[in-house]
Amino acid sequence: MGKLAMNNPTLLGTTDLAIGYGTIRLAEQLAIQLHAGSLTALLGPNGIGKSTLLLTLAGLQKPLNGHVLTSGQNVHTMAAKERARKIALVTTRRTDAALLTVEALVGLGRHPWTGPWGRFSAADQEAVERAMDQADIKHLRDRSVEHCSDGERQKVVIARALAQETPLLLLDEPTAFLDLPNRAAIVRLLRDKAATDVRAVLFSTHDLQLALDLCDRLLLMRGKEGVWQGTPQEALRSGELQRTFAGAGVRFDAEGTHRFLR
Repeated sequence: MGKLAMNNPTLLGTTDLAIGYGTIRLAEQLAIQLHAGSLTALLGPNGIGKSTLLLTLAGLQKPLNGHVLTSGQNVHTMAAKERARKIALVTTRRTDAALLTVEALVGLGRHPWTGPWGRFSAADQEAVERAMDQADIKHLRDRSVEHCSDGERQKVVIARALAQETPLLLLDEPTAFLDLPNRAAIVRLLRDKAATDVRAVLFSTHDLQLALDLCDRLLLMRGKEGVWQGTPQEALRSGELQRTFAGAGVRFDAEGTHRFLR
């Protein structure tokens, strides 16, 4: 376990977790820990269960076995509002609020913190402004979300999650629709938010190089073998990263660069 993990508290942990649908088990006996102040990349081949894992950790899909705990509480038995104050989730699904303006959609992230009438305080508006600034979308505030590009929409939903100001932030392929400079900018933003706000941030990605270069830790999904967690350097030195993508025609060198085999 890396130095960062030993020094910072665990914000989310699982015990004997099994995930899947109905009788289909995608992965089991998952022992996962997400630590305050850390940015973790979730890696694995297509269809291995990364999105299912994120939904389960967020409390939106029931586990087939085991528990997901945050602050000693089972996320699947928490009230929805209480859970929304602990965990923010960004998915790849199209938003059903596309007719809203960008500012209004980002503002939805404050709903767990507003009263029964949804009235914004000055602190709520400040959180929205801060999130739009961090995601570099302030210039879009009055634009309808339906008139934003795919990349712009992706930044908007990330800003909504940032405005939610939760200790745990889970994201399913948050850089999927972005070009390389913007992908790197978003991962750096997530890394800075984890460190500065002492949050635990977990995001799934297929961008191996960004994960290796910018993340504190990796969470590798290996099907029936469960998961592996550690630093990018540990993943490379141990051969776990190579084993995770065995048969994919990719080879990793000791410096973390990957090559596609002919």
